Amino acid sequence: MARIVGSHSIIYSKDPEADRVFMRDVLKFPNVDVGDGWLIFGLPPSEVAVHPSEKNDVHEFYLMCDDVEALVAELQGHGIVCDPIHNLGWGLITQALLPGGGKLGIYQPRHARPPAMGASRGAPPAAKKLARKPVKKAAGARPKTKKRRR
Repeated sequence: MARIVGSHSIIYSKDPEADRVFMRDVLKFPNVDVGDGWLIFGLPPSEVAVHPSEKNDVHEFYLMCDDVEALVAELQGHGIVCDPIHNLGWGLITQALLPGGGKLGIYQPRHARPPAMGASRGAPPAAKKLARKPVKKAAGARPKTKKRRR
C-alpha cells in the first residue's frame, strides 16, 4: 500500500522571487533549488483540519509558532508588516504581508495538537523512482535475454 510521506503547499505570488527570499532569508526555511532559482522549502511538522463550508476547494495555509508576539516582533524587525494579533480562543492569529503583496496566516495554537507522522529518512520511495532515468531502447531492438546454462 502506498503511504503519505508529506504534504506540499503552494503560495501563489505576483512576485515569487521576493517571497522566496523572505522564506529563505527571514524565516530561514531549509530549501533546495530545483532549477532556475525555483526553491522548494522544507517545513516543520504540519497538521490539517477539515472545516465546514458552503463551497469545496477552499483551502487556507498557516504557519504555526510557539510565540506569535515574539515572531511578529522579529518579522517587524525585518520590515514585514503584520496585522494585529487576535485571540480566537483556540489560538492567537495574525497575517504577515509578504514582499510579493500576498498575506501569510500565522498562528499560535492553543488547542490540542496531534503527534506528527513519522518521516522516513532520505527521499520517499516515489521520489526515488522518479529520479531514475528510463533507458530508451532503439526502435526494432531485440530485448537481451540471458543465455541458459546447460
